[in-house]
Amino acid sequence: MKRVAAFLLLAVLSLVAAIPANAQRISPAENARRSRKEIKQHQKMLNKANKKQRKAMKKAEKAQRKQMKKANRHQGSL
Repeated sequence: MKRVAAFLLLAVLSLVAAIPANAQRISPAENARRSRKEIKQHQKMLNKANKKQRKAMKKAEKAQRKQMKKANRHQGSL
């Protein structure tokens, strides 16, 4: 009885292990779709980073203009 149970368990485990190996094979169309999706996500991430960089640059320029304006006002009163 134990031998039969062990054999059945071994058979089930071998079938379960074989299923993911077969599922890992993807078609060229699926590969192309995944590639396009990854490219799109990467581009979206780059656009977001670029937008953040532009915003930081604008903020720094504004602070610099404000500082120059304040320095010119202070210098004019001397």
